[in-house]
Amino acid sequence: MQAFRGLESQSVTAADHTRELLGVEIAVLDYEAELSRIEAMVAAGEPGYFCHAAVASLMNARRDPAAMAALRGSTMTVPDGMPVVWALRALGERIEDRVYGPDLMLMACERLLPSGTGHFLYGGRDAGATAALEEGLRRRFAGLRIAGSRTPPFGELSPGEARELAEAIDASGAGVVWVGTGSPRQEKWMLRMRPQLRAPVLVGVGAAFDFHSGRVPQAPPWMQRHGLEWLHRLSREPRRLGPRYLRDNPAFLAAFLRQWLAERG
Repeated sequence: MQAFRGLESQSVTAADHTRELLGVEIAVLDYEAELSRIEAMVAAGEPGYFCHAAVASLMNARRDPAAMAALRGSTMTVPDGMPVVWALRALGERIEDRVYGPDLMLMACERLLPSGTGHFLYGGRDAGATAALEEGLRRRFAGLRIAGSRTPPFGELSPGEARELAEAIDASGAGVVWVGTGSPRQEKWMLRMRPQLRAPVLVGVGAAFDFHSGRVPQAPPWMQRHGLEWLHRLSREPRRLGPRYLRDNPAFLAAFLRQWLAERG
C-alpha cells in the first residue's frame, strides 16, 4: 500500500495484505489487526491515518482525484461496508466481515483506556450532537480521557482556521483524533491535516458521531449483516441519502463487474 508522503515510518508492513478494488488498495484484515496497529502507533508516536471505505467512499474517489489521493495515502484503507467485503470475496479474498467505523471507534476507546490515551472528537452535525457524543462516550467508558472536541464549519477551512485547529488539537495532547464529517470530506481533511498535527493517529469513522450521540439510530444487526444498512438509513433520511444511493450503488456494481470481468479475462 502507498504510504503517506514524507512519513517513512507510516508505510504498511509486508505482513499487511491488500487487494486493489476500483483503484484503491483495501486492507484485507479484521478488527483486531486494525486495533493492534492503532495501539502500536499511539504508543510509538508514529503518525498515520486510517480510512474506512464503504461504497460511497470508493465512488467519491473515482469522481474526485483529491479523494482518491486521500484513500491511497492512508496508512490503511479498510472495508467498512458489506458490499466492499462481498466484492473482495468475489475477487478471491478470504475475509470474514467488514471493519465498521462506528464499532471500531468503541473498541478502540476500550482498548486504549488503560493507557490513558487522549481522544479528540472532530465532527458532528452541530455542537449539541458533539457534546452528546462526548457525554455518551464518558458514560460508556469510565475514565476515558476526552482531550477535546470541535464541531467543524460546513465549508472548507481557511489556512488560518486550519492552523488554529491544529494548534488546539496539539495543545490537547490527544493520541487519537476521531474524524466524523462524512466522505469524502473526512478523508481529504486527514490528508491535508496530517502533516500539521502531532497526534499520532487520525481515524475517519463516518456516521459514528451520529450513531453514538444518539442523533441517528443504527440499523438492526440483521440488516447490517446482510448489507441492508443503506436501506435503513434511506428510510430515515430519504431526501438527503436517496440521490446518493441511486447514483452510487448502481455505479459501484457496474464498475466492480468491469474489474471482475477484466481480471477473469
